[in-house]
Amino acid sequence: MSGHSKWSTIKHKKGAADAKRGQLFTKLSREIMVAAREGDPNPEMNFRLRLAMDTAKSLNMPKDNIDRAVARGSGTGDDSIILEEISYEAYGPGGAGIIVQALTDNKNRTAAEVRARITRAGGNLAGAGAVAWNFESKGLITVDVNGRDADEVALEIVDAGAEDVEIDGNTVQIVAPYEDFALVKTAVEALEGITLESAELALVPTAMIPLDDHSSMQTLRLLDALEEVDDVSKVYSNADFPDEALARYAED
Repeated sequence: MSGHSKWSTIKHKKGAADAKRGQLFTKLSREIMVAAREGDPNPEMNFRLRLAMDTAKSLNMPKDNIDRAVARGSGTGDDSIILEEISYEAYGPGGAGIIVQALTDNKNRTAAEVRARITRAGGNLAGAGAVAWNFESKGLITVDVNGRDADEVALEIVDAGAEDVEIDGNTVQIVAPYEDFALVKTAVEALEGITLESAELALVPTAMIPLDDHSSMQTLRLLDALEEVDDVSKVYSNADFPDEALARYAED
């Protein structure tokens, strides 16, 4: 499994145990609000909303919070706000590309916070398209095989329409074509004896940038710092981290 994919998996597991629940729920609420605003407020008719709600549930966000976010996004809540989606592209301290996606009601505030954290870490902002060309929109699913044979599960997932699978111990990460993501997710959910840990639309790099140990730790700290910005919803990178750096990151 590539270093970036391992980082994504570790990040999700760390997020599930994150003590900063308030900040986490704020980010989840914003994603639900935008999904509800831009599509049908019924999750059965709005795949992006269903994904956002499923993620919130998997991270133990209370149902009342989820329902309130749907109401705010669809304009039926008493405290509705308008959020704008915006992306930033950058290069990290080791030269790897980074894409930062944000949901904000104040672009100037968000841009200043993102720029400050990137600059402080030794990276630099890039022009539109400078980094994005190296990423493709895909469906990304992570499952725990719960003791089942991982190779067997991977074959079943490929038969379900997955584009690629990577195995790391009891974890199988699945890449699905963007247009077939809903179908693959439904098929994976129907498999017996496994646990679906996460499912999201993601930007997946087509080529990786290998980093040494020092640059890896700098970049991992930068990625974490960017995700701590309240307005930032998702962070992607094509950094390929060595296992030793990821092991230390997982222990932090």
